[in-house]
Amino acid sequence: MPELPEVEVVRRGLADHVAGRTIETAAFHGTRVARRHLAGPVDLGERIAGNTVESARRRGKYLWLVLRTPEGERQALLAHLGMSGQLLVEDEGAPDEKHLHARFRFTDGGPELRFVDQRTFGGMALAELTDDLVPETIAHIAPDPFEPAYDQAAVVRRMKAKDVAVKRALLDQTLVAGIGNIYADEALWRSQVHGERLCSALSKPTLSRILDHAREVMAAALLQGGTSFDALYVNVNGASGYFDRSLHAYGQEGRPCDRCGTPIRREAFMNRSSFSCPRCQPRPRRTAVARAGRGRVAST
Repeated sequence: MPELPEVEVVRRGLADHVAGRTIETAAFHGTRVARRHLAGPVDLGERIAGNTVESARRRGKYLWLVLRTPEGERQALLAHLGMSGQLLVEDEGAPDEKHLHARFRFTDGGPELRFVDQRTFGGMALAELTDDLVPETIAHIAPDPFEPAYDQAAVVRRMKAKDVAVKRALLDQTLVAGIGNIYADEALWRSQVHGERLCSALSKPTLSRILDHAREVMAAALLQGGTSFDALYVNVNGASGYFDRSLHAYGQEGRPCDRCGTPIRREAFMNRSSFSCPRCQPRPRRTAVARAGRGRVAST
């Protein structure tokens, strides 16, 4: 699933190509793309037509367009890319993609916006906005490390109070948004901490250092267009990111650690794969691992 850097790359593309334009028509193909809009895809399209795109915004892995209706009211068109969703800017005459689920045409006659989703886990829906211009449906998600509202000291205090694995906490979107499996593993490798270490057993400076590394690695990924392991993760122009070439832990099973040369290991964790260095990131004692496994995470 695309994580914060990949979604931010898409957001920037939308800000460049779509913001300030008025939607002439919005057509949704099939029911899954609009499954969260109870009135159905036709009604969703009718509600969006005539709206002007004020801005493209993001929190964590969620992306939305702030729309202004002809009556001057604001609403959000919330998009979740799921496993394979793509928002593409295409010339009107470009051939339709095989898995095209939504098309937005604009009154200026310029390039259209398309939502393409091979695995159909993504979707789009209208939502009311809070005073901070965050859709009400995702207001429970914590600010991410790139937002002004992000309070790292408060996040550290909440993590320290939890008797759960630190990687679990990093993936908990109600604690800090935007960190997924890839960047959690990279932050933990940089911090030389195993993901099953308990938050409660780590010092506050260590927890803060892990969060610092998470922000740093996501910022570095953003500079390279994000991490693209296959053709499904692209920006609005269809280009892939290249940060996968700079990963130290994630997906590097069997390769020598860039710090000590020990082969990177792969372990099962929360129905995912975790990658770490056996020497730089020693496992915690088994009793601690068992306690960590009892925690829960809201990985929205």
